[in-house]
Amino acid sequence: MREILIISNYYPPEKGAAANRIEQLALKLHQNNYKVSVVCPLGNYPEGRLFKEYQGKFSVTENRENITVKRLWIYPSVSKNVFIRLLSVLSFSLSLFFYLLFKKTPEKVVVQSPPLLLSFISVFILSLKNKKVILNVSDLWPLAAIELEALKKNSFSHKISLFLERFIYKKATLILGQSNEIITHIHSLFPKKICFLYRNFPDHQVENLDLITEETKTITIYYAGLLGVAQGVMELCEKIELEGLNIEFHIFGDGAEKNQIEALISSRTEQKIFFHGMLNRKELHEKLKWFDIAIVPLKTRIYGSVPSKIFEYSSLGFPILYFGGGEGENIVSDNNLGWIAVVGDYQDLNKILVEISKLTKSELEEMKKRIFINSQNNFNLDYQVKNLIEKDVF
Repeated sequence: MREILIISNYYPPEKGAAANRIEQLALKLHQNNYKVSVVCPLGNYPEGRLFKEYQGKFSVTENRENITVKRLWIYPSVSKNVFIRLLSVLSFSLSLFFYLLFKKTPEKVVVQSPPLLLSFISVFILSLKNKKVILNVSDLWPLAAIELEALKKNSFSHKISLFLERFIYKKATLILGQSNEIITHIHSLFPKKICFLYRNFPDHQVENLDLITEETKTITIYYAGLLGVAQGVMELCEKIELEGLNIEFHIFGDGAEKNQIEALISSRTEQKIFFHGMLNRKELHEKLKWFDIAIVPLKTRIYGSVPSKIFEYSSLGFPILYFGGGEGENIVSDNNLGWIAVVGDYQDLNKILVEISKLTKSELEEMKKRIFINSQNNFNLDYQVKNLIEKDVF
């Protein structure tokens, strides 16, 4: 049986798209006769504190659905203080450095990027050991940080990040990019680098549409995911206009903006916005069966980023209201998945909400059926992984 190691900053029971994405890759490789192991931090995300089962431990080895998961020490934090966040990153980086340096690793290793520092450490040591490094690039850093104004252009931190970025692209054996924009960017730096498109397709194992559409109820739009700066959900709550519309907006998730969102909703009960907190993936999908439309927002257009929620929720049959710009717009448009609002343009978004409010539940039901079938055919994780295996990527 072929062996492969995956290095990631997130893994279940941690929640969120990043953890789900890496778990699905691990499970699919296992189903294709790979012996898969994962190295990640002790579970802490998105709360920013160690989960109860990992408290007081330096490292843990566990088996999750036939995947060997090695969890290393981290000083967890979601603090906005840059020095505390840096301490958190450095703590796991140090653990990972010594683990990779002294532990025997398989010949093939998948390294998740970002975070840049973790991917740099991984690629540096693995390249010294002459391992096959498969770099899985989900977002372009530091470019995304500049666009989000989390990093100042030409600052010392920016220059260091550019060095780390170029190093990992250069030293990786091959690169998986979640978008065509990512691959274009990498080829602009290293034209001969071997790259493959690897979309963040889900694996729901849902064969039949099981969403429940009730004719007499209000149209329900939901957001489910990280409540961070990049998603801009707080601003969405402030500027969305639902008064007089047959629409409710429901929010599921956790993150840096959680407390602000809860406070805003408490002060504006007439706005028809509801917050439900964070649920695990299975509970969330069960709850969402009663909803109608998924909104996928980004605060600003981020080059290279394609939110996995597009694939996640259209594959369940949900029409998508996309508000993020970039390559995601092409995916929603080309696959006829729903509506596109110009990123950052709340006047355009609210105009579309008026149109949605006029839909009948019968019309929504037909949309759900069509989108479910199209997504099952076009967003197939099994086919994607098998195709990459045939090309000797893994």
